[in-house]
Amino acid sequence: MALPFVGGIGLGAKDSVDSFNSLPSDFKTPPLSQASTIYDADNGVIATVYDRDRTVVPSDQIAPLMKSALVDIEDNRFYQHGAIDPKGLLRALDSNASGGGTQGASTLTQQYVKNVFVDEAGNNAAAVQEAQRQTVGRKIQEMKYAISVEQTLTKDQILTNYLNITFFGENAYGVQAAAQRYFSTDAKDLTLPEAALLAGIEQSPTNYDPIVHPDNAKARRDTVLKKMAQYGTITEAEAKQAIATPIQLHVTSPQQGCITAKAGEGFFCDYVKQIMLSDPAFGPSAAARQALWSRGGLQIHTTLDPKDQNAVNQSMADNANASDKPAAVMSVVQPGTGKILAMGQSRPYGLGTNQTTINLNVNKALGGGQGFPTGSTFKPIVAAAAMESGMGADTNFNVPYSMPWPTMKDCQGNVYKAKGQTVHNDSTSEAGNMGMPQALAESINTYFAMLEGQTGLCSVDQMANRLGITQQAGGDKLQVVPSMTLGVNSLTPLQMAGVYATFAAHGTFCAPTAISSVTGPDGKDVSVPSGNCSQVMSPTTADTITAMLQGVVQDGGTASGQGLAGRPSAGKTGTTNQAEQAWFIGYTPDLVGATVVADTGNQEPLQGQNFGSGPIETAFGAQVAGPVWHEAMQAITAGTPVNDFPDIQLPSAPPQDNSNGPTDGASPTDGASPTDGAAGGQ
Repeated sequence: MALPFVGGIGLGAKDSVDSFNSLPSDFKTPPLSQASTIYDADNGVIATVYDRDRTVVPSDQIAPLMKSALVDIEDNRFYQHGAIDPKGLLRALDSNASGGGTQGASTLTQQYVKNVFVDEAGNNAAAVQEAQRQTVGRKIQEMKYAISVEQTLTKDQILTNYLNITFFGENAYGVQAAAQRYFSTDAKDLTLPEAALLAGIEQSPTNYDPIVHPDNAKARRDTVLKKMAQYGTITEAEAKQAIATPIQLHVTSPQQGCITAKAGEGFFCDYVKQIMLSDPAFGPSAAARQALWSRGGLQIHTTLDPKDQNAVNQSMADNANASDKPAAVMSVVQPGTGKILAMGQSRPYGLGTNQTTINLNVNKALGGGQGFPTGSTFKPIVAAAAMESGMGADTNFNVPYSMPWPTMKDCQGNVYKAKGQTVHNDSTSEAGNMGMPQALAESINTYFAMLEGQTGLCSVDQMANRLGITQQAGGDKLQVVPSMTLGVNSLTPLQMAGVYATFAAHGTFCAPTAISSVTGPDGKDVSVPSGNCSQVMSPTTADTITAMLQGVVQDGGTASGQGLAGRPSAGKTGTTNQAEQAWFIGYTPDLVGATVVADTGNQEPLQGQNFGSGPIETAFGAQVAGPVWHEAMQAITAGTPVNDFPDIQLPSAPPQDNSNGPTDGASPTDGASPTDGAAGGQ
């Protein structure tokens, strides 16, 4: 019965039959795109995210009046005809045949099929336009698939699906989102005037938008009410009463995305999104991962600990101002699992003044920046490489204040010679015979230049790789050069937290992870990336480094006074060239916090810049980043069990021999070659 209709508007009957029969008959309804929810580790909601604001609801959660209103205005014979309505076809043939149009013949089932194609097109404007084209071929396709739908679904299922998929304007997809948007109520609680309004909007969401065009919307609503009375769904008296009722909106603006996350959690929320769009665990291709994210309906449970996050937020607020040119950045990671427990910045997440959406905790590919030269926080990696190559904590050097760089060779066989460039310490008094514990505690540059020279650049590079450092935060290759030990590579707090978590976990490296589980809209689990934990150095090496790093926060160390009260702690300071970045990375047996303070604009020296309560007077890691770390970690660990580090006996300090003291005539340098761009130190 349908084919003569399409033949009558310009397609021969035989061609119509051939086109119809050539189409596949198995129409598969895809899952509808809807909102996803991101939860913290305590099941609190971090944010609701979606490409399309939609919440799919079952039939019994939609008001019967809503269903009736839609049927009466769009397809009043819906329950009498099959997939195709012969009477509708005859009316359309009578009105459209002469002009070659195809309007007016679609049943609700056919419209549902069209809406499925539109929804599948997503945000692709060309694909949406193609799905909406009113052509003979498109009509034939809709008819064929509508027949399949009517054979597999009941009328109520079709109507429910239709109400869940259709667009009601104002970024509201589906009747539940529309009820919330316009009336701040649920679809099951819609009144007669409200249901009639939504049923009318569906035909042209732009023209009948009650927020923008209230008069148009009321006229359309009243038309729906009259139709409902005409078909006996409601009485004439009910229709008149509803028509006399003015449109009464209670609009709820869309609240979605990481911009709506609880204070301080926006950066972590954004990181979760970036991981889902980039990690192969969520799909073999970028398109597959984007489809998973866009389709939504996901329950995303994360590792974020709200108590720990609040502690980081409070420390940021107490120690820095959002308007300060320098920004404080901190990541907190759990050793042995890689779980990210907190992630914060002193400049809030957002698009306003003194806000940013760049997550300085992570690398550029995951929504972050270029990272920061790490300064002396890189030195423990050199120590680990040295110990794994056979040297011990009792490796002693008679170090000078200033010296030429030792000749070194990288893994590709490239040889680096000093060429007149020198490395020096922060003070002329830092010279003499010393071992690794003292050199780490006091952050002696020349000691680590000598240690790196004996260990070899290749071994240091390989150790960094095993600790998850394979490239710089901006995507550039690592600088495998002599001044690598002084922290010339730009890395992120999250990367460095992962490194120090390895020391705390007795040599087990776990890639930092943010997502603990994901459940799809069908209730099935979606695979998530793991920390891929592996032993990358011996427990003896890791535990010895921890024992030495405890000296950093003890008397005589570069972070003396930053240790936590009532529990063991270890850490390392780092300050870069001209004090443009100041680091402190500290840990307990259970937690690692990596903190950096840096001018994120012109990368100017921190000295003298306003930060928190006043200008920075001493731009060293312990004095600038240390207090941010200390306040956050003290609050995080409050009330938690006190665990101890392994009891490692460190070698005694060697006898002093200052014959190799300050080099005569050595002019102070930045401690690295001019092209390296960073120096170690406190």
